[in-house]
Amino acid sequence: MVLAFSADPAARWLYPDPHQYAVNFPSIVRIFGGKAFEQGSAYSIGDFSGAALWLPPDVHPDDETLVGLIQQTVSNERQEEIFAALEQMGSYHPSEPHWYLPLIGVDPALHGKGYGSALMEHALIQCDRDQKLAYLESSNPKNITSMNGTGLSCSVQSRLGHHRPFAPCCANHTWERGCSWVNPLTGSLANRC
Repeated sequence: MVLAFSADPAARWLYPDPHQYAVNFPSIVRIFGGKAFEQGSAYSIGDFSGAALWLPPDVHPDDETLVGLIQQTVSNERQEEIFAALEQMGSYHPSEPHWYLPLIGVDPALHGKGYGSALMEHALIQCDRDQKLAYLESSNPKNITSMNGTGLSCSVQSRLGHHRPFAPCCANHTWERGCSWVNPLTGSLANRC
């Protein structure tokens, strides 16, 4: 996950210094997505070429630990902007129970091979089975087009402080609104909205 996010706009906004990023981002991954391992909702593809860390409904990142980590690893001058950005991101989360994808990433050398889409599709099947929303934020504008292809609808992009845009994305289910899409990996028609 650390390699996958090494050029991510939000991750590098948080830790622009390469050494700071390498030292601290593994903790961010554990805080945001570590509970996926406990819940059995951490998925990988290939030889760990990509991974998705989904949190089931009513399971949340450890906000208190995140605050402590940022206070310890980010300069005081930047903390206010970072906490405001995190608060803004939190305000977009659906109020109803939902699956949350805090982290999905693929080795940059393997981008464009469908690994991210396959990881997304695998988890969206579970969301459909549970009849729950799926929610994520995209901090990389390059990913929004591919996410729309999986049935996730990304809203208008917002700005996180002086950071690049991010887009909240949510998948509704076929029993709420019918639609279909073609799975880019298999070419088969699937229902999802």
